Parts: sequence; structure tokens; C-alpha cells
Amino acid sequence: QVQLVESGGGLVQAGGSLRLSCAASGTIFSINAMGWYRQAPGKQRDMVASITSGVSTNYIDSVKGRFTISRDNAKNTVYLQMNSLKPEDTAVYYCNADGLNWNYRHFEVWGQGTLVTVSS
Repeated sequence: QVQLVESGGGLVQAGGSLRLSCAASGTIFSINAMGWYRQAPGKQRDMVASITSGVSTNYIDSVKGRFTISRDNAKNTVYLQMNSLKPEDTAVYYCNADGLNWNYRHFEVWGQGTLVTVSS
């Protein structure tokens, strides 16, 4: 099995910064893409940023220039550096990863979520 463990959420004032981390562990042969999603109360879960094994990145327009996704392939860990945070960034942030396990079977897993609250 493959598990994701997230950390780094919390309460911050508008304009502040937070750094989220997500570490993958278990029967991992390789990880393709890793990404961060968020879900605000009463809304659907949306992709925020993603990064491939070749470190190609993608962001939603509302976070471009403020958020940076990166990964450490040796540690199977993805990060999300969030700067200039706004109240509308408040949500539960989920980590996602897909790849191949030791049996060369595809997996896709989600983290448990970490709450980010931005006060105005």
C-alpha cells in the first residue's frame, strides 16, 4: 500500500505564508505526478498545482505568482510554498500522487487533508 502524510497547515493572516509538505511511503516503485488540491466549505475539490516526475508544473490561475510547487524525488515528497495568502485560499488542502507500486500496478492515493485558514 501507498500512503500520503501531509503537514504544514494552520492559521495565518492575509499576506502571510505557509509551506505544506506531503510525504509518500509504502510499496512505491515510481511516482509520476504529485499535486495539491483544495476544497472550501460547500465547494468542490479543485486542483491547485501539480508537478510531474520531470518537474513540469501546472497551476490554477488564481495562485500563479503566489504559490510554488516542488518535489524531492529522493524523499518522495512534494511541497507547496504559499505566499501572499488571501482569505479565499482558505480550504482543506489535499495531496495526491499517482505512480506504480512494487507489482508494477498503477496507484492513485490521497492524503488526509490539512486545513489552511487565512484571516482577513
